[in-house]
Amino acid sequence: MSMTNGAAAQQSKISYPLTKKVDTTDEYHGRKVADPYRWLENDHADDTKAWVIEQNKVTRNYLDKIPFRDKIKARIEEMMDYPKYGAPFREGKYYYFYKNDGLQNQAVLYRQQGTDGTPEVFIDPNKLSDKGTVALGALRFSKDSRYAAYLIAKAGSDWQEAFVMDVESKKVLEDHLDWIKFSGISWKGDGFYYSRYDKPDEKSRLSGKNEYHKVYYHKLGTKQEQDELIYVDKEHPLRNAGVGLTEDERFLVLSTTEGTSGAQLAVRDLTDASQTDFKVLVKGFAFDPSVVDNVGDKLLVLTNEDAPNFKLVAIDPKNPDKANWQTIIPEKPEVLGSVGTGGGKLFASYLKDASTKIYQYDVTGKLEQEIQLPGLGTASGFGGKKEDAQFFYTYTSFVAPATIYKYDITSGKSDVYKRPEAKFDATQYETKQVFFTSKDGSRVPIFLSYKKGLKQDGNTPVLLYGYGGFNIPMTPGFSVTNLFFMEQGGIYAVVNLRGGSEYGESWHKAGMKDKKQNVFDDFIGAAEYLIREKYTNPGKIAIRGGSNGGLLVGACMTQRPDLFKVALPAVGVLDMLRYQKFTIGWAWVVEYGSSEKADEFPYLYKYSPLHNLRKGVNYPATLITTGDHDDRVVPAHSFKFAAALQEAAAGPNPALIRIETQAGHGAGKPTSKVIDEAADIWAFTMYNLGMKM
Repeated sequence: MSMTNGAAAQQSKISYPLTKKVDTTDEYHGRKVADPYRWLENDHADDTKAWVIEQNKVTRNYLDKIPFRDKIKARIEEMMDYPKYGAPFREGKYYYFYKNDGLQNQAVLYRQQGTDGTPEVFIDPNKLSDKGTVALGALRFSKDSRYAAYLIAKAGSDWQEAFVMDVESKKVLEDHLDWIKFSGISWKGDGFYYSRYDKPDEKSRLSGKNEYHKVYYHKLGTKQEQDELIYVDKEHPLRNAGVGLTEDERFLVLSTTEGTSGAQLAVRDLTDASQTDFKVLVKGFAFDPSVVDNVGDKLLVLTNEDAPNFKLVAIDPKNPDKANWQTIIPEKPEVLGSVGTGGGKLFASYLKDASTKIYQYDVTGKLEQEIQLPGLGTASGFGGKKEDAQFFYTYTSFVAPATIYKYDITSGKSDVYKRPEAKFDATQYETKQVFFTSKDGSRVPIFLSYKKGLKQDGNTPVLLYGYGGFNIPMTPGFSVTNLFFMEQGGIYAVVNLRGGSEYGESWHKAGMKDKKQNVFDDFIGAAEYLIREKYTNPGKIAIRGGSNGGLLVGACMTQRPDLFKVALPAVGVLDMLRYQKFTIGWAWVVEYGSSEKADEFPYLYKYSPLHNLRKGVNYPATLITTGDHDDRVVPAHSFKFAAALQEAAAGPNPALIRIETQAGHGAGKPTSKVIDEAADIWAFTMYNLGMKM
């Protein structure tokens, strides 16, 4: 049968499109669950396409009537129009770096001889499409620096294609590889290793389940059909596999995963002709080991086995038993996030209350020095080749764009190499870190960034942002669009929720599976803290998050609709009963659990945003955002949630969905689309928070 969302439409004074309901019911372990908007999962169907068009019309009509929307866009465009650089890296006689002149849709890859040479364009992805919707992915050079292999992605999709360029002539060779996904590039001789899936059916290309990840070796000058199959696990179709080489190209390391955490490592010594297959180095999948490099015949492995905050160990692949491991960098109270190599040294990157600390060690684990950083922020890029005497790294914070430093490995001295000329005065803003006690007594940090001179009178608009999952930390980072909100007098607040890696694996596990409610409690607790401390009030709080953070927003707005005025779930995982049935969703089962398991269904059903909307509730003003090419979190999540919200919501607040065309999960989005989306989101947010411009 067909039904209009009439009640919500009348009460909110927005005429939402007709959204039909179908009689679809699933049974989960004896419990029947209706799914009336199941038909929206078919993104190829004509009725779904028509629904998308009509929803976008309603949303566009609402946003375009906000009187200061165009002023917001103009200001964001003005703020974003300054040159942005990536840290240089050396390959052969050239230094390569990315640069965006200001408003280019995609950053351009340049090269120059020496650190002060004259730059020339190496690859310009803006020339690969009319609207800047083709983005560069991984880029790797052959050992002799003669060739460069690179990946491109179209319209934000996770599917990628590989091409090869002759470095000196910049001529693109005939080699072209397709259907690559979740893959790096590892050169060996006159070819490289990569991972791919079989060619999908065209209709299910953006939504079908990804199975049987395979590792291949491609030899230059040959067709993809001739590539050598290196590895496939035919007994476990829902595993991902990738390989990487140590810098000296001696060890080929195979990493297999069953989800977003947990890995098994296996290795082949390519100098040993008798070793024709991989030998298990670290048995999986209970921990998160990764190979950093080798020192002679031993491999340096970063692991959280018996060390929730991670440690670095040396493992002999001929005697890999844990009893034989040698600790190089022991576990510390702070989380060891990564270890880079360069100049024969090790660079350990730690998180101290979600801010970066960097220490330099020799390869035996002897501490040589701490690299001094400017303050609360995020530093990255520590590493180079063994023969390098210097490398470049970046440092950024919530109120300062990325500054590039040149680091001398011998002296330990950092010098500013390039400071961005952004069109705002960073000295007018500040960040402070506060802590609050969550529902169960856990101490949780929040970064608060705002214009200096803030008055704690309980009336300041707040954008509360979080993620809380997949072992991903929320560390300080600069965004022009967030600074715009601060410029308008708002507070940008980032909560370091459980589920991330800010405090190690124990922090991660406290926000996984049946503990996921802790994440939502932390976010709700952060809002309550800011109200209690008279920063703001419920009528001035907007909440925002993307992907797993979209789930966060969906869960919190359904659990505590009274606490927030605006909700902004982006590309969210909103149907917790069916997420595992699409693309790579099965890999998240290790994080969330699965409705297919009797002991896991109850807690998923209890917080699943789609299944916890209730008719007659005054939900926050909601702008759902997604992309039609999102094949990570398929847009059906957002479609179904929008339809259900429009039916359920009472009160004057809008329930809108903005569906971007030729865009995916977020990576590689062209600058023009970033600006348009930011203008819409901030216009919606400010308008509903009672702000003006």
